[in-house]
Amino acid sequence: MEKQPKMVVLGGGTGLSVLLRGLKRYPVDITAIVTVADDGGSSGRLRKDYDMPPPGDVRNVIAALSEVEPLVEKMFQHRFTVGDGIVGHSLGNLLLAAMHDITGDFLTGIRELSRVLNVRGQVLPAAKNSIILCAEMEDGSIVQGESKIPLSNKKIKKVFLTDEQIEPLRESVKAIQEADLIVIGPGSLYTSILPNLLVRGISNAIREATAPRVYVCNVMTQPGETTGYTAGDHIQALIDHVGHNFIDVVIVNNEIIPSEFLDLYLEEGSQQVQFDEERLKSFGIGLVCDNIIQYGTLVRHDAKRVSDLLLGLIEK
Repeated sequence: MEKQPKMVVLGGGTGLSVLLRGLKRYPVDITAIVTVADDGGSSGRLRKDYDMPPPGDVRNVIAALSEVEPLVEKMFQHRFTVGDGIVGHSLGNLLLAAMHDITGDFLTGIRELSRVLNVRGQVLPAAKNSIILCAEMEDGSIVQGESKIPLSNKKIKKVFLTDEQIEPLRESVKAIQEADLIVIGPGSLYTSILPNLLVRGISNAIREATAPRVYVCNVMTQPGETTGYTAGDHIQALIDHVGHNFIDVVIVNNEIIPSEFLDLYLEEGSQQVQFDEERLKSFGIGLVCDNIIQYGTLVRHDAKRVSDLLLGLIEK
């Protein structure tokens, strides 16, 4: 049997889950490295009550990579709307909290739940413990907490961790070292992607990796986070935080999104990420530009098309 190429994907939020749903259909050995910075909602409550890493992003990735009946996945993602104590919690978050409580170890809990849900690949947190994400705004103010950063509605200068010595998960570093391709994104730039890269052991492992390192750029800006950002602005933010020679290739959308979709996003303060080709070329990284959008009720990455492009990079 031919050995499957190893692909490591780093991120969090909806963008990562969308991509993984496409990737799991391909003959690749997937490792998803997920942020543990979430401090809002159900994740924030469980993080505080059980002194555990926030389970929300991990839950979404487990659901994306699972091979179970749709009803089982729907149950896993179900969020309670009534009931003292459980309102606002999703069943998957509660299961991860229960496994953490039983085993005393978040990673063991993830592995056991992944086995039950027949997860295709492995899901790993970026760090052993929760991380506290902070942002310094252009006006000099500091906002603490991942969930609060987009709500400040100020331009972000930089994000940082309160504990710069936070330890990466050893298994996550090992997966990066053994990867045939390292994929960063898509996802919220400052609150889903950079929290992984600010864990020093993770960024060092990526910097030293021999595998190609690919950034999948977002297709829409995010209000309160990347308002007005071009594709080049996304790359510049990554360079400002983790340095040069960190990305080999960027995959970016070059299709103009129809106005009927853009108008819906404009109402929320979001717009298309502009493809500034000349600026992207000035960074000296490889450029893969294509129509990578899928239209539905929301504008999303076309997971199949992006997966094809990523596999093409492995083959090269």
